[in-house]
Amino acid sequence: MKKLILLFTLSLFVFSCNNSKENTDITTGKSSYFDYSNRDDKLSGGVKMIPIQTASGEFKVWTKRVGNNPTMKVLLLHGGPGATHEYFESFDSYLPNAEIEYYYYDQLESAYSDQPNDSTLWSVDRYVDEVEQVRKALGLDSSNFYLLGSSWGGILGMEYALKYQDNLKGLIISNMMSSVPEYNKYANEVLGPQLPPEVLKEVKEFEANNDYLNPRYSELLFEHFYTAHVLRMPLDEWPDPVNRAFAKMNQGLYVTMQGPSEFGIVGNAKLKNWDVSSQLSKITVPTLCIGGAHDTMDPKHMEWMASQMENGQYLHCPNGSHLAMYDDADTYFEGLIKFIKEVDEK
Repeated sequence: MKKLILLFTLSLFVFSCNNSKENTDITTGKSSYFDYSNRDDKLSGGVKMIPIQTASGEFKVWTKRVGNNPTMKVLLLHGGPGATHEYFESFDSYLPNAEIEYYYYDQLESAYSDQPNDSTLWSVDRYVDEVEQVRKALGLDSSNFYLLGSSWGGILGMEYALKYQDNLKGLIISNMMSSVPEYNKYANEVLGPQLPPEVLKEVKEFEANNDYLNPRYSELLFEHFYTAHVLRMPLDEWPDPVNRAFAKMNQGLYVTMQGPSEFGIVGNAKLKNWDVSSQLSKITVPTLCIGGAHDTMDPKHMEWMASQMENGQYLHCPNGSHLAMYDDADTYFEGLIKFIKEVDEK
């Protein structure tokens, strides 16, 4: 009987060890999540400048790793185009506790990355190629690679998956629709009429006159549109990471591809006709689409997107806007972490 009890106890111990987190040292019980001692980026605190080959030559882009986890590594694609990694800094309050490794990354022409100011490089295809080069340099693959794209980063994420999904373990499309024409329709037919009539009239007059650089145009949108649909907080309460990301926005890149504001994509912006809605069924990798009830993007469309994908699911943030990781953070991160860990366990 004693032998049976001993064998049973040993089997439980082995089972427990096999099912413990891979980044926990069973001899000390300590997690190695923040142990950078054996990493080649130790002295830079996780920062790497990665060389990127382009038709205009070689440039470098900035990345920063946080944590260690062999099976859960998330590359963050910021919005804009031309914003910065900084508005993702709220992730520091959530992902480390879940021991998920993640990478900040400034795309070419943004913040700490090289800024050649070369508009010939400002295309979806070129940026997708850049993401693939970054993936290779960071050693990410289908056993661990989760790609999270927010806003414009969501466009990059969808396009990357359509071309390179064999390299992915999971995809997260955060607050981005699969069709810019539908995005514009939602802005004009649903969100625009929610503005005070006099404000909408003035905004439309600026747009009709192509007077986008007028400070009054930005003032109206930030005060009345952005605080309702981009980040639902008074402007003087916006978190520092968000303010820094907006302050460092590459306006030339942003206007060329997105247009002058988040109130739809207008003029001759390069993304004006972008649409991959008919291709969503080709994305078979596990995918989480995140939308906010107050988003600049239509949450119903983002829920529909998830239904078109073979392994898609939708996370709704009832208090969230375009930056739901701030104004509905608990919903956002609880759902995000749950998705990553469920995929990891399959």
